[in-house]
Amino acid sequence: MASKSNRMPKDLYEIELLRLQAELVQMQEWIRSEGQRLVVIFEGRDAAGKGGAIKRVTEYLSPRVAQVVALPEPTERQRTQWYFQRYIEHLPAAGEIRLFDRSWYNRAGVERVMKYCTTQEHRRFLQQCPIFERMLMEDGIMLRKYWFSVSDAEQERRFASRITDPMRRWKLSSTDLESLTKWEEYSRAKDEMFVHTDTEESRWNVVESEDKKRARINMIAHLLNSVPYRHVKRPELKLPPRPPSTGYQRTDRALQYEVPDHAGELMKKGDHRFVYQDPEG
Repeated sequence: MASKSNRMPKDLYEIELLRLQAELVQMQEWIRSEGQRLVVIFEGRDAAGKGGAIKRVTEYLSPRVAQVVALPEPTERQRTQWYFQRYIEHLPAAGEIRLFDRSWYNRAGVERVMKYCTTQEHRRFLQQCPIFERMLMEDGIMLRKYWFSVSDAEQERRFASRITDPMRRWKLSSTDLESLTKWEEYSRAKDEMFVHTDTEESRWNVVESEDKKRARINMIAHLLNSVPYRHVKRPELKLPPRPPSTGYQRTDRALQYEVPDHAGELMKKGDHRFVYQDPEG
């Protein structure tokens, strides 16, 4: 676990994060206007900080341009398809960004360790994956792959905090908890995956994530530096003058059903009791 002295100060983090997020908006506009396609893969240990990084990347982006792909378990029909088939339909069209919160690399990680796939299926994946990714890039898709790395002690601390945190309890599954007992198996599976898929044209970018704030800043800065975007000049917008009234009368509010003013009741009471603190930092 990273010592407190090595953790990024919150004020510096927030200032730099906002600057980087402004650049992400510029990158988005370039991708949209130029018809580019970007795929960003987020992989790594459970509780390594992938979801938090994705949240900060997409915070100010248009959901019509940048979409998160987080697929559930495959259906029985999908299990009989070519393995990459269900991921292909989620790839971006021109002017779009897709961020994969876990991806086709499930086969090299959890499926391999938990025996959800056969040895033959795993070997076939390692053979086909570099070819598949090469095909994507040859077609013009920009592919970026990030592996979030966290120590066993820090992962266990984050799991423990989630068990007692009602806001994050949903993030834990029995498979997640079992990963604590299979640390070395996951390490071996990751090493084997890197041997076959960390190619010169499609490198794995490792993000050290003991400190989540540093990890987010480092990952976003790297992504921006890796995409050859430029600032797109946007047309000036001016508010048009409001036309004169033609006599419209608003419907009587008594005829409408309005939600109760819960905020107003709290303000009257001065009730500020609950302030949520993220136990994972």
